[in-house]
Amino acid sequence: MSSSTLDSTTTRPTTADVTDLAGEFIALSRSIWDEPELRWEEHVSAGKQIAVAEKHGARIVRGIADIPTAFSAEWGSGGPVIAVLGEFDALAGLSQENGATERRPADGNTSGNGHGCGHNLLGSGSLLAAVALAQTLEREGVEATIRYYGCPAEEGAAGKSFMVAGGAFADVDAAVSWHPGPGLGTAQQHSLAYTQAYFRFTGLAAHAGANPQHGRSALDAAELMNVGVNFLREHMEDTDRVHYAFTDAGGASPNVVQSSSELYYLVRSAKTASMRTLYERVCKIARGAAMMTETEVEIEFDGASAEILPSTVLEQHLHAVVEEMGGVPYDGADIEYGRVLQTTVPQPAIAATKAMLGLPVDDDSPYFLGVPPKPDPLHRPQMTGSTDVGDVSWVVPTVQIWGGTAVLGTPGHSWQMVAQGKTPAAEKGMVYCAEAMAAVAYDLVTDADLLAKAKAEHEATMAVTPYDCPIPEGIVAPPARPGYTAR
Repeated sequence: MSSSTLDSTTTRPTTADVTDLAGEFIALSRSIWDEPELRWEEHVSAGKQIAVAEKHGARIVRGIADIPTAFSAEWGSGGPVIAVLGEFDALAGLSQENGATERRPADGNTSGNGHGCGHNLLGSGSLLAAVALAQTLEREGVEATIRYYGCPAEEGAAGKSFMVAGGAFADVDAAVSWHPGPGLGTAQQHSLAYTQAYFRFTGLAAHAGANPQHGRSALDAAELMNVGVNFLREHMEDTDRVHYAFTDAGGASPNVVQSSSELYYLVRSAKTASMRTLYERVCKIARGAAMMTETEVEIEFDGASAEILPSTVLEQHLHAVVEEMGGVPYDGADIEYGRVLQTTVPQPAIAATKAMLGLPVDDDSPYFLGVPPKPDPLHRPQMTGSTDVGDVSWVVPTVQIWGGTAVLGTPGHSWQMVAQGKTPAAEKGMVYCAEAMAAVAYDLVTDADLLAKAKAEHEATMAVTPYDCPIPEGIVAPPARPGYTAR
C-alpha cells in the first residue's frame, strides 16, 4: 500500500497514542530493572514482556531457535512484515541504586547484576512502539504484520545471531530498533564483528613443593595464553579488540599444581572475515600455550555477531522523522539531577559525545536538547563495540535510533548508566524513541516506495557482499546444547 492511497484520516501513531500507553511500559521497564538477569537466563523479564504483549492481543511464539527466553509477539496479518527488536538482559557486577549520584549497590539486589546498557528500557520501549503501531493500524484498517522480537543475550552471547541462523527473520521485510545512551542520534555507527569462546586447559595436579615435576599446570597455560595474546596486540588492526576474563583460576591453594583453568575470550574486528582470522590466531596461541606446558586445551565457541550493515535509506527517513518531532522533552528537574550526576562522568567522554553531536565545548546542558546532525553515510564513525543487531541488518533492512536516556558522556556498562535506568529523564528518552520507531515502522507499512527503496539498497549490497554468518554451521545457542548450565 502506497501512502498516496491512504485516505485523509490515516496518520502515524501520534504522541498521544504513545503517551496513553507509556505509563504501563514505564512500569514494565522499572520492573525489569528491579530484577536484572544475565544472558540466556532472562526468564522473569521475558515472562513479564510476554504477559504485557498478550494483554494487548498479541500472538506469542516461544522458544525461537530453541532458546527458552527468545520469543515473538505478533499483531495483524498480511501486508509487509515489520520487526521491532527488543532486549532485556543485564550485566554482572553492576548493581547500583537508582537515581544515586555515587557508586552505591542497590539494597535488596542479591544477584549483583545491573542494567549497565539500559536494556530494561530497550525492550520496554520497543514493545511500546510495537503495541502503539499495531493499535493504530488496526484502528485504521491498514493491512500489515507487526512482530516484536524479544531477543535474549545481547550482552556477549549474540542471541539475535542465533535467531537469524535459525531462520527467525526469514519472512521479515524490515526491522526497527533503538538503544539507550547519552545523546539522541540517527546516524548508524559502524560496529565490530566479534566471537566469544571458552578456553579450558586441563593439566595434572601435584604437590607444588614436594613433587612439582610430576604436575602440569593448567594455570601456567592460561597465563601463557594471555601473554601470547598481549604480544599479538602489536600486530592487529588499530580498531581490533581482544578481552578476557578468568572464569576458573584452578583453585585457591598455591601448594597445588593447578590441574584446570578456564579463560573466556572476546575477539573483535571490523568485518566478520577479519574477526574470524584474528580469532583463529588467538586459538593458535592457546594451542601453543598448551604445548608449552604439556597440558590439553578445549575450545568451546560461545557466540558471535556480524558488524552492522547500515541502511542509508531508512536512516535518512528516521532523521526526517526526528526533525519533525524535535528533541527529547527533558524538564528542569531532569536538568538539575543531570548536572550533579555528570560531575562523576569522565570529562573526555563528555567532550567526545559533544563533538559527535556537534555541540560547542562550552554547552553546559547535561543532556542533548536538540535534533542531532543529519547522518553523513560517507563518514560514519567506527565504534569499537559490537551488537547482534548486526546480523539482523544483514538479512533485512534495519534502522536504529540512539536514545537520549543518559547524561552526555555516560560510559556504557557503568554504574552511572545503571543509576539512570529508572530516572524520569531516561523514561522520557524511552517514550520518545518508541514514538520515532512507531512512526518509521508505520511509514514502512504505508509507503510502498520507501520499503521498496530500502529493500533495493539492501539487495544491491547483498549482490556484492553476501551475508557472512559468524555462527559456525551446526552450532546452536548455548541453552540448546546438551548439558547446558547457567554461567
